[in-house]
Amino acid sequence: MHDLRLPQVDYLPKKLGSVLRSLNRIFTLFDSQDTSMAPALGPDIQPMALSLGRGQGSSPYSAPVSSLSLGGSSPSIRTTSRSSSSLSIPFDDEEVDVVRVEGLRHAEGKLEARRYKTPAFAQQLLTILHALRIPTWNHRGITPDIVKIQKVSGSLTNAVYFVSCPSIPHTSILLLRIYGPSSGNLISRPRELHILHALSSRYHIGPRVYGTFENGRVEEYFDSSALTAADLRNGQISGWIGARMAELHQVDINAVELHETPSCSHPPDAHPPRQLGVEKNVKSWLPLAREVLSLPAVSDEIRQTLALDQFEHEWTRYMAWLQEWEGKHGKSPVVFAHNDTQYGNLLKMSSVAPGSPEHHQIIVVDFEYASPNPAAFDIANHFQEWTADYHGATPHILDPSRYPTSAQRFNFYHAYLTHYEPSVASTEPLPAQEARLEAQVGAWSPASHGMWALWGIVQAREALDGTDGEPEFDYVGYALCRMEGFRRELRALAI
Repeated sequence: MHDLRLPQVDYLPKKLGSVLRSLNRIFTLFDSQDTSMAPALGPDIQPMALSLGRGQGSSPYSAPVSSLSLGGSSPSIRTTSRSSSSLSIPFDDEEVDVVRVEGLRHAEGKLEARRYKTPAFAQQLLTILHALRIPTWNHRGITPDIVKIQKVSGSLTNAVYFVSCPSIPHTSILLLRIYGPSSGNLISRPRELHILHALSSRYHIGPRVYGTFENGRVEEYFDSSALTAADLRNGQISGWIGARMAELHQVDINAVELHETPSCSHPPDAHPPRQLGVEKNVKSWLPLAREVLSLPAVSDEIRQTLALDQFEHEWTRYMAWLQEWEGKHGKSPVVFAHNDTQYGNLLKMSSVAPGSPEHHQIIVVDFEYASPNPAAFDIANHFQEWTADYHGATPHILDPSRYPTSAQRFNFYHAYLTHYEPSVASTEPLPAQEARLEAQVGAWSPASHGMWALWGIVQAREALDGTDGEPEFDYVGYALCRMEGFRRELRALAI
Protein backbone atom coordinates (compact mmCIF):
# COMPACT_ATOMS: atom_id res chain seq x y z
CA MET A 1 0.00 0.00 0.00
CA HIS A 2 1.16 3.50 -0.71
CA ASP A 3 -0.07 7.06 -0.79
CA LEU A 4 -0.54 9.02 -3.97
CA ARG A 5 -0.90 12.66 -4.93
CA LEU A 6 -3.09 12.94 -8.01
CA PRO A 7 -4.84 15.62 -10.00
CA GLN A 8 -8.05 16.98 -8.56
CA VAL A 9 -10.31 14.24 -9.98
CA ASP A 10 -9.25 10.87 -11.33
CA TYR A 11 -11.80 8.35 -12.63
CA LEU A 12 -11.49 4.60 -13.02
CA PRO A 13 -12.51 3.45 -16.52
CA LYS A 14 -16.11 2.27 -16.49
CA LYS A 15 -15.40 -1.10 -18.12
CA LEU A 16 -12.88 -1.93 -15.42
CA GLY A 17 -15.44 -0.76 -12.86
CA SER A 18 -17.94 -3.27 -14.28
CA VAL A 19 -15.39 -6.09 -14.03
CA LEU A 20 -14.63 -5.21 -10.41
CA ARG A 21 -18.31 -5.14 -9.52
CA SER A 22 -18.67 -8.63 -10.98
CA LEU A 23 -15.74 -9.78 -8.84
CA ASN A 24 -17.41 -8.17 -5.82
CA ARG A 25 -20.49 -10.28 -6.40
CA ILE A 26 -18.41 -13.44 -6.74
CA PHE A 27 -16.56 -12.79 -3.49
CA THR A 28 -19.84 -12.05 -1.76
CA LEU A 29 -21.14 -15.49 -2.79
CA PHE A 30 -18.11 -17.12 -1.18
CA ASP A 31 -18.16 -14.99 1.95
CA SER A 32 -17.32 -17.34 4.81
CA GLN A 33 -17.63 -17.44 8.57
CA ASP A 34 -13.86 -16.98 8.88
CA THR A 35 -13.93 -13.25 9.43
CA SER A 36 -10.19 -12.95 9.93
CA MET A 37 -9.52 -13.88 6.30
CA ALA A 38 -12.54 -12.36 4.58
CA PRO A 39 -11.54 -10.75 1.27
CA ALA A 40 -11.46 -6.98 1.18
CA LEU A 41 -12.71 -7.01 -2.43
CA GLY A 42 -16.43 -7.15 -1.87
CA PRO A 43 -17.46 -5.97 1.56
CA ASP A 44 -20.96 -6.26 2.79
CA ILE A 45 -20.89 -2.96 4.67
CA GLN A 46 -23.70 -2.59 7.14
CA PRO A 47 -24.93 0.96 7.77
CA MET A 48 -24.46 2.23 11.30
CA ALA A 49 -27.82 3.58 12.28
CA LEU A 50 -27.47 6.80 13.77
CA SER A 51 -25.31 11.38 12.79
CA LEU A 52 -25.08 12.35 9.39
CA GLY A 53 -28.29 14.06 8.84
CA ARG A 54 -30.49 12.15 11.18
CA GLY A 55 -29.08 10.47 14.27
CA GLN A 56 -30.01 8.45 17.29
CA GLY A 57 -26.95 8.93 19.38
CA SER A 58 -23.93 10.93 20.25
CA SER A 59 -21.78 12.60 17.67
CA PRO A 60 -19.02 10.57 16.05
CA TYR A 61 -16.64 12.94 17.85
CA SER A 62 -17.94 12.19 21.32
CA ALA A 63 -18.43 9.21 23.63
CA PRO A 64 -18.24 5.68 22.15
CA VAL A 65 -20.78 2.91 22.58
CA SER A 66 -18.50 -0.11 22.55
CA SER A 67 -14.81 -0.86 22.23
CA LEU A 68 -12.47 -3.74 21.62
CA SER A 69 -8.71 -4.12 21.98
CA LEU A 70 -7.55 -6.48 19.27
CA GLY A 71 -4.97 -9.20 19.51
CA GLY A 72 -3.01 -10.99 16.85
CA SER A 73 -2.49 -9.98 13.26
CA SER A 74 -3.03 -11.26 9.78
CA PRO A 75 -1.96 -10.10 6.35
CA SER A 76 -3.96 -7.31 4.79
CA ILE A 77 -5.64 -7.97 1.47
CA ARG A 78 -5.27 -5.23 -1.08
CA THR A 79 -8.06 -4.34 -3.46
CA THR A 80 -7.57 -3.21 -7.02
CA SER A 81 -10.76 -1.17 -6.96
CA ARG A 82 -10.29 2.44 -5.92
CA SER A 83 -13.26 4.51 -4.93
CA SER A 84 -13.74 7.13 -2.28
CA SER A 85 -17.45 6.79 -2.93
CA SER A 86 -19.33 4.29 -0.82
CA LEU A 87 -20.23 0.87 -2.16
CA SER A 88 -24.00 1.07 -2.42
CA ILE A 89 -26.79 -1.16 -3.59
CA PRO A 90 -26.87 -0.34 -7.31
CA PHE A 91 -29.70 1.68 -8.79
CA ASP A 92 -29.98 -0.03 -12.19
CA ASP A 93 -26.35 -0.68 -13.23
CA GLU A 94 -24.65 2.35 -11.77
CA GLU A 95 -20.94 2.89 -12.34
CA VAL A 96 -18.63 3.31 -9.37
CA ASP A 97 -15.98 5.93 -10.05
CA VAL A 98 -12.67 6.40 -8.30
CA VAL A 99 -12.23 9.95 -7.07
CA ARG A 100 -9.33 11.47 -5.18
CA VAL A 101 -9.02 15.04 -4.01
CA GLU A 102 -5.93 17.12 -4.64
CA GLY A 103 -4.07 17.96 -1.45
CA LEU A 104 -5.20 14.85 0.45
CA ARG A 105 -3.13 11.68 0.72
CA HIS A 106 -4.83 8.50 -0.47
CA ALA A 107 -4.05 4.90 0.52
CA GLU A 108 -5.07 1.78 -1.35
CA GLY A 109 -7.15 -0.44 0.88
CA LYS A 110 -10.73 -1.10 1.87
CA LEU A 111 -12.15 -1.72 5.35
CA GLU A 112 -15.25 -3.76 6.12
CA ALA A 113 -17.21 -2.06 8.87
CA ARG A 114 -18.85 -5.23 10.14
CA ARG A 115 -15.42 -6.84 10.75
CA TYR A 116 -14.04 -4.09 12.98
CA LYS A 117 -13.54 -6.55 15.87
CA THR A 118 -11.18 -8.80 13.92
CA PRO A 119 -7.36 -8.76 13.96
CA ALA A 120 -7.38 -8.52 10.16
CA PHE A 121 -9.27 -5.23 10.36
CA ALA A 122 -6.70 -3.77 12.78
CA GLN A 123 -3.84 -4.88 10.53
CA GLN A 124 -5.44 -3.37 7.44
CA LEU A 125 -6.17 -0.16 9.32
CA LEU A 126 -2.56 0.16 10.50
CA THR A 127 -1.32 -0.34 6.95
CA ILE A 128 -3.61 2.47 5.81
CA LEU A 129 -2.48 4.78 8.64
CA HIS A 130 1.17 4.15 7.81
CA ALA A 131 0.53 4.85 4.10
CA LEU A 132 -1.20 8.11 4.99
CA ARG A 133 1.78 9.07 7.20
CA ILE A 134 -0.47 10.27 10.00
CA PRO A 135 1.47 12.09 12.74
CA THR A 136 2.28 10.04 15.87
CA TRP A 137 1.17 6.79 14.19
CA ASN A 138 4.54 5.89 12.65
CA HIS A 139 5.89 4.44 15.93
CA ARG A 140 7.38 0.98 15.36
CA GLY A 141 5.86 -0.26 18.60
CA ILE A 142 2.28 0.13 17.37
CA THR A 143 0.98 -3.32 16.53
CA PRO A 144 -2.56 -4.61 15.86
CA ASP A 145 -2.86 -6.21 19.30
CA ILE A 146 -2.55 -2.87 21.13
CA VAL A 147 -4.75 -0.79 18.83
CA LYS A 148 -8.07 0.12 20.42
CA ILE A 149 -11.05 0.57 18.11
CA GLN A 150 -14.20 2.09 19.60
CA LYS A 151 -17.47 1.92 17.73
CA VAL A 152 -19.36 5.22 17.88
CA SER A 153 -23.11 5.60 17.88
CA GLY A 154 -24.40 8.55 15.95
CA SER A 155 -24.30 8.08 12.18
CA LEU A 156 -27.03 7.05 9.80
CA THR A 157 -24.81 7.47 6.77
CA ASN A 158 -21.44 6.11 7.91
CA ALA A 159 -19.80 3.68 10.31
CA VAL A 160 -17.66 5.74 12.69
CA TYR A 161 -14.93 4.67 15.14
CA PHE A 162 -12.37 6.15 17.49
CA VAL A 163 -8.90 4.69 16.96
CA SER A 164 -6.31 4.98 19.74
CA CYS A 165 -3.20 3.32 21.14
CA PRO A 166 -3.18 4.06 24.89
CA SER A 167 -0.03 2.04 25.59
CA ILE A 168 2.12 4.23 23.31
CA PRO A 169 2.46 7.74 24.83
CA HIS A 170 1.52 10.79 22.76
CA THR A 171 -0.28 8.77 20.09
CA SER A 172 -3.16 10.92 18.87
CA ILE A 173 -6.74 9.68 18.86
CA LEU A 174 -8.18 9.44 15.35
CA LEU A 175 -11.69 9.37 13.95
CA LEU A 176 -12.19 6.64 11.36
CA ARG A 177 -15.13 6.96 8.97
CA ILE A 178 -16.25 4.10 6.72
CA TYR A 179 -18.85 5.14 4.19
CA GLY A 180 -22.25 3.46 4.40
CA PRO A 181 -24.00 1.59 1.59
CA SER A 182 -26.54 4.28 0.65
CA SER A 183 -24.45 7.40 1.00
CA GLY A 184 -23.08 7.34 -2.55
CA ASN A 185 -26.61 7.87 -3.85
CA LEU A 186 -27.07 11.00 -1.76
CA ILE A 187 -23.62 12.53 -1.34
CA SER A 188 -20.86 13.55 -3.74
CA ARG A 189 -17.79 12.24 -1.90
CA PRO A 190 -15.22 14.19 -3.95
CA ARG A 191 -17.15 17.38 -3.33
CA GLU A 192 -17.49 16.65 0.38
CA LEU A 193 -13.77 15.92 0.73
CA HIS A 194 -12.84 19.08 -1.15
CA ILE A 195 -15.09 21.12 1.15
CA LEU A 196 -13.70 19.53 4.32
CA HIS A 197 -10.12 20.09 3.19
CA ALA A 198 -10.79 23.72 2.21
CA LEU A 199 -12.67 24.54 5.42
CA SER A 200 -10.03 23.08 7.72
CA SER A 201 -6.98 24.34 5.84
CA ARG A 202 -8.22 27.84 4.95
CA TYR A 203 -10.76 28.70 7.64
CA HIS A 204 -9.90 26.34 10.51
CA ILE A 205 -13.53 25.18 10.50
CA GLY A 206 -14.32 21.53 11.15
CA PRO A 207 -11.97 18.57 11.45
CA ARG A 208 -8.73 18.13 9.57
CA VAL A 209 -8.85 15.23 7.11
CA TYR A 210 -5.59 13.27 7.32
CA GLY A 211 -6.31 11.21 4.23
CA THR A 212 -8.63 8.85 2.41
CA PHE A 213 -8.77 5.17 1.54
CA GLU A 214 -11.00 3.17 -0.80
CA ASN A 215 -14.23 3.45 1.19
CA GLY A 216 -13.58 5.99 3.90
CA ARG A 217 -11.32 8.56 5.48
CA VAL A 218 -9.36 9.37 8.64
CA GLU A 219 -10.11 12.61 10.48
CA GLU A 220 -8.99 14.71 13.41
CA TYR A 221 -10.57 13.88 16.77
CA PHE A 222 -12.05 16.64 18.94
CA ASP A 223 -12.10 16.37 22.74
CA SER A 224 -15.74 17.29 22.98
CA SER A 225 -19.27 16.10 23.58
CA ALA A 226 -22.23 16.31 21.24
CA LEU A 227 -25.08 18.59 22.13
CA THR A 228 -28.39 17.11 23.21
CA ALA A 229 -31.93 17.99 22.19
CA ALA A 230 -32.27 19.90 25.47
CA ASP A 231 -29.08 21.89 24.78
CA LEU A 232 -30.67 23.49 21.72
CA ARG A 233 -33.24 25.11 24.02
CA ASN A 234 -30.57 26.68 26.22
CA GLY A 235 -30.56 30.38 25.31
CA GLN A 236 -26.80 30.81 25.67
CA ILE A 237 -25.95 27.71 23.64
CA SER A 238 -28.52 28.63 20.98
CA GLY A 239 -26.87 32.05 20.68
CA TRP A 240 -23.48 30.40 20.28
CA ILE A 241 -24.88 28.23 17.49
CA GLY A 242 -26.25 31.34 15.79
CA ALA A 243 -22.86 33.04 16.01
CA ARG A 244 -21.08 30.00 14.59
CA MET A 245 -23.59 29.72 11.76
CA ALA A 246 -23.00 33.38 10.91
CA GLU A 247 -19.25 32.70 10.67
CA LEU A 248 -19.84 29.70 8.41
CA HIS A 249 -22.15 31.73 6.19
CA GLN A 250 -19.33 34.22 5.57
CA VAL A 251 -17.06 31.57 4.02
CA ASP A 252 -16.28 32.35 0.38
CA ILE A 253 -18.40 29.87 -1.57
CA ASN A 254 -16.00 29.90 -4.51
CA ALA A 255 -13.11 28.95 -2.21
CA VAL A 256 -14.75 25.78 -0.92
CA GLU A 257 -16.95 24.62 -3.79
CA LEU A 258 -15.57 22.00 -6.18
CA HIS A 259 -16.09 23.56 -9.60
CA GLU A 260 -16.33 21.57 -12.78
CA THR A 261 -14.38 22.59 -15.89
CA PRO A 262 -15.57 26.12 -16.75
CA SER A 263 -17.97 26.42 -19.64
CA CYS A 264 -16.69 28.32 -22.67
CA SER A 265 -19.84 30.43 -22.49
CA HIS A 266 -18.56 32.08 -19.30
CA PRO A 267 -15.57 34.44 -19.08
CA PRO A 268 -12.51 32.98 -17.28
CA ASP A 269 -13.05 35.12 -14.18
CA ALA A 270 -16.80 34.56 -14.04
CA HIS A 271 -18.62 31.80 -12.23
CA PRO A 272 -21.53 30.02 -13.96
CA PRO A 273 -25.00 30.43 -12.45
CA ARG A 274 -25.15 28.47 -9.22
CA GLN A 275 -28.01 26.08 -8.49
CA LEU A 276 -29.20 26.06 -4.90
CA GLY A 277 -28.30 22.90 -3.01
CA VAL A 278 -31.87 22.25 -1.86
CA GLU A 279 -33.21 22.46 -5.43
CA LYS A 280 -30.41 20.26 -6.74
CA ASN A 281 -31.02 17.65 -4.04
CA VAL A 282 -34.75 17.47 -4.66
CA LYS A 283 -34.20 17.18 -8.41
CA SER A 284 -31.63 14.37 -8.07
CA TRP A 285 -33.23 12.50 -5.16
CA LEU A 286 -36.78 12.40 -6.56
CA PRO A 287 -36.05 9.74 -9.24
CA LEU A 288 -34.22 7.62 -6.64
CA ALA A 289 -37.16 7.94 -4.27
CA ARG A 290 -39.53 6.79 -7.03
CA GLU A 291 -37.42 3.67 -7.53
CA VAL A 292 -37.52 2.89 -3.81
CA LEU A 293 -41.30 3.26 -3.65
CA SER A 294 -41.61 0.87 -6.60
CA LEU A 295 -40.15 -1.97 -4.49
CA PRO A 296 -42.62 -4.79 -3.72
CA ALA A 297 -42.11 -4.32 0.04
CA VAL A 298 -43.70 -0.86 -0.10
CA SER A 299 -47.41 -0.89 0.66
CA ASP A 300 -49.95 0.94 -1.49
CA GLU A 301 -50.90 2.96 1.58
CA ILE A 302 -47.35 4.31 1.93
CA ARG A 303 -47.13 5.10 -1.79
CA GLN A 304 -50.45 6.93 -1.69
CA THR A 305 -49.54 8.87 1.45
CA LEU A 306 -46.15 9.99 0.15
CA ALA A 307 -47.67 10.59 -3.31
CA LEU A 308 -44.51 11.60 -5.14
CA ASP A 309 -46.32 12.73 -8.29
CA GLN A 310 -48.34 15.09 -6.12
CA PHE A 311 -45.17 16.16 -4.31
CA GLU A 312 -43.48 17.06 -7.59
CA HIS A 313 -46.38 19.37 -8.51
CA GLU A 314 -46.44 20.83 -4.99
CA TRP A 315 -42.70 21.48 -5.06
CA THR A 316 -42.88 23.20 -8.46
CA ARG A 317 -45.74 25.38 -7.24
CA TYR A 318 -43.85 26.17 -4.03
CA MET A 319 -40.67 27.18 -5.91
CA ALA A 320 -42.74 29.49 -8.12
CA TRP A 321 -44.37 30.99 -5.02
CA LEU A 322 -40.94 31.53 -3.42
CA GLN A 323 -39.66 33.33 -6.49
CA GLU A 324 -42.66 35.66 -6.44
CA TRP A 325 -42.42 36.14 -2.66
CA GLU A 326 -38.73 37.04 -2.80
CA GLY A 327 -39.44 39.44 -5.65
CA LYS A 328 -41.72 41.36 -3.30
CA HIS A 329 -39.91 41.00 0.03
CA GLY A 330 -36.27 40.54 -0.93
CA LYS A 331 -34.07 37.49 -1.36
CA SER A 332 -32.26 35.74 1.44
CA PRO A 333 -28.53 35.88 0.59
CA VAL A 334 -27.06 32.70 -0.85
CA VAL A 335 -24.32 31.49 1.50
CA PHE A 336 -22.20 28.44 2.14
CA ALA A 337 -24.75 26.52 4.24
CA HIS A 338 -24.28 23.44 6.41
CA ASN A 339 -27.87 22.23 5.81
CA ASP A 340 -27.81 19.66 8.62
CA THR A 341 -27.24 21.40 11.96
CA GLN A 342 -29.03 18.81 14.05
CA TYR A 343 -27.74 18.53 17.61
CA GLY A 344 -25.61 15.46 16.87
CA ASN A 345 -23.56 17.52 14.42
CA LEU A 346 -22.87 20.25 16.98
CA LEU A 347 -20.10 19.66 19.51
CA LYS A 348 -19.18 21.49 22.68
CA MET A 349 -15.44 21.53 23.21
CA SER A 350 -14.01 20.55 26.59
CA SER A 351 -11.87 23.70 26.46
CA VAL A 352 -11.04 26.51 24.06
CA ALA A 353 -7.82 28.36 23.38
CA PRO A 354 -7.15 31.32 25.69
CA GLY A 355 -8.54 34.51 24.25
CA SER A 356 -11.04 32.73 22.00
CA PRO A 357 -14.62 34.01 22.02
CA GLU A 358 -17.16 32.08 24.08
CA HIS A 359 -19.09 30.81 21.08
CA HIS A 360 -16.01 28.97 19.80
CA GLN A 361 -16.89 26.29 22.33
CA ILE A 362 -19.28 25.11 19.62
CA ILE A 363 -17.82 23.13 16.73
CA VAL A 364 -19.88 22.23 13.66
CA VAL A 365 -19.04 18.88 12.04
CA ASP A 366 -20.26 16.61 9.24
CA PHE A 367 -20.39 18.73 6.09
CA GLU A 368 -21.66 15.98 3.79
CA TYR A 369 -24.77 17.93 2.83
CA ALA A 370 -23.17 21.39 2.83
CA SER A 371 -23.84 23.49 -0.26
CA PRO A 372 -24.78 26.99 -1.40
CA ASN A 373 -28.27 27.79 -0.12
CA PRO A 374 -30.22 30.77 1.16
CA ALA A 375 -29.19 31.65 4.71
CA ALA A 376 -32.86 31.48 5.67
CA PHE A 377 -33.04 27.84 4.53
CA ASP A 378 -30.11 26.84 6.75
CA ILE A 379 -31.66 28.58 9.76
CA ALA A 380 -35.11 27.14 9.03
CA ASN A 381 -33.61 23.66 8.80
CA HIS A 382 -31.90 24.15 12.17
CA PHE A 383 -35.19 25.21 13.75
CA GLN A 384 -36.86 22.05 12.41
CA GLU A 385 -34.17 20.05 14.21
CA TRP A 386 -35.43 21.47 17.51
CA THR A 387 -38.49 19.25 17.00
CA ALA A 388 -36.42 16.05 16.84
CA ASP A 389 -35.34 13.76 19.66
CA TYR A 390 -33.08 11.10 18.20
CA HIS A 391 -32.64 9.51 21.64
CA GLY A 392 -36.36 9.09 22.28
CA ALA A 393 -38.64 6.10 21.82
CA THR A 394 -39.71 7.39 18.38
CA PRO A 395 -36.58 9.04 16.93
CA HIS A 396 -38.13 9.28 13.46
CA ILE A 397 -40.95 11.53 14.66
CA LEU A 398 -40.65 15.33 14.68
CA ASP A 399 -42.85 17.03 17.27
CA PRO A 400 -44.06 20.45 16.02
CA SER A 401 -44.78 21.53 19.61
CA ARG A 402 -41.01 21.60 20.21
CA TYR A 403 -40.44 24.19 17.47
CA PRO A 404 -38.66 27.25 18.94
CA THR A 405 -40.91 30.00 20.26
CA SER A 406 -40.80 33.52 18.88
CA ALA A 407 -38.52 34.60 21.75
CA GLN A 408 -36.17 31.66 21.11
CA ARG A 409 -36.05 32.38 17.38
CA PHE A 410 -35.28 36.07 17.90
CA ASN A 411 -32.56 35.18 20.41
CA PHE A 412 -30.95 33.14 17.62
CA TYR A 413 -31.44 35.91 15.04
CA HIS A 414 -29.83 38.48 17.34
CA ALA A 415 -26.71 36.35 17.83
CA TYR A 416 -26.56 35.50 14.14
CA LEU A 417 -26.89 39.07 12.89
CA THR A 418 -24.49 40.59 15.43
CA HIS A 419 -21.78 38.14 14.31
CA TYR A 420 -22.47 38.51 10.61
CA GLU A 421 -20.25 41.05 8.90
CA PRO A 422 -21.31 41.55 5.29
CA SER A 423 -19.01 43.42 2.94
CA VAL A 424 -21.42 46.34 2.89
CA ALA A 425 -22.60 47.20 6.37
CA SER A 426 -26.38 47.39 6.68
CA THR A 427 -27.80 50.73 7.76
CA GLU A 428 -31.07 49.04 8.70
CA PRO A 429 -31.79 48.87 12.46
CA LEU A 430 -31.18 45.46 14.01
CA PRO A 431 -34.85 44.85 14.94
CA ALA A 432 -35.85 45.41 11.31
CA GLN A 433 -33.16 42.96 10.14
CA GLU A 434 -34.42 40.39 12.64
CA ALA A 435 -38.02 40.82 11.46
CA ARG A 436 -36.99 40.38 7.83
CA LEU A 437 -34.99 37.25 8.68
CA GLU A 438 -38.00 35.84 10.54
CA ALA A 439 -40.17 36.26 7.44
CA GLN A 440 -37.53 34.69 5.18
CA VAL A 441 -37.11 31.70 7.50
CA GLY A 442 -40.86 31.14 7.46
CA ALA A 443 -40.92 31.24 3.67
CA TRP A 444 -38.07 28.73 3.30
CA SER A 445 -39.15 26.37 6.08
CA PRO A 446 -41.21 23.94 3.92
CA ALA A 447 -38.13 23.32 1.75
CA SER A 448 -36.41 21.60 4.68
CA HIS A 449 -39.29 19.15 5.05
CA GLY A 450 -39.47 18.44 1.33
CA MET A 451 -35.76 17.73 0.94
CA TRP A 452 -35.45 15.46 3.97
CA ALA A 453 -38.64 13.57 3.08
CA LEU A 454 -36.96 12.40 -0.13
CA TRP A 455 -33.76 11.64 1.80
CA GLY A 456 -35.68 9.33 4.12
CA ILE A 457 -37.22 7.43 1.22
CA VAL A 458 -33.87 6.89 -0.51
CA GLN A 459 -32.22 5.80 2.75
CA ALA A 460 -34.98 3.22 3.28
CA ARG A 461 -33.94 1.17 0.26
CA GLU A 462 -31.76 -1.38 2.06
CA ALA A 463 -34.39 -2.00 4.73
CA LEU A 464 -37.19 -2.36 2.17
CA ASP A 465 -35.40 -4.75 -0.18
CA GLY A 466 -34.19 -6.92 2.69
CA THR A 467 -30.46 -6.20 2.39
CA ASP A 468 -30.17 -4.26 5.63
CA GLY A 469 -31.38 -6.78 8.21
CA GLU A 470 -33.32 -5.25 11.08
CA PRO A 471 -33.27 -1.45 10.60
CA GLU A 472 -32.32 0.66 13.61
CA PHE A 473 -34.03 3.76 12.27
CA ASP A 474 -37.47 4.03 10.68
CA TYR A 475 -36.58 5.86 7.48
CA VAL A 476 -40.04 5.42 5.97
CA GLY A 477 -41.67 6.76 9.13
CA TYR A 478 -39.26 9.69 9.03
CA ALA A 479 -40.13 10.38 5.39
CA LEU A 480 -43.86 10.25 6.18
CA CYS A 481 -43.38 12.70 9.04
CA ARG A 482 -41.35 15.09 6.90
CA MET A 483 -43.82 14.91 4.01
CA GLU A 484 -46.70 15.68 6.35
CA GLY A 485 -44.74 18.68 7.64
CA PHE A 486 -44.08 19.89 4.09
CA ARG A 487 -47.77 19.83 3.19
CA ARG A 488 -48.85 21.29 6.53
CA GLU A 489 -46.55 24.28 6.08
CA LEU A 490 -47.66 24.80 2.47
CA ARG A 491 -51.24 25.02 3.72
CA ALA A 492 -50.17 27.51 6.40
CA LEU A 493 -48.62 29.69 3.68
CA ALA A 494 -51.78 29.30 1.55
CA ILE A 495 -49.81 27.71 -1.29
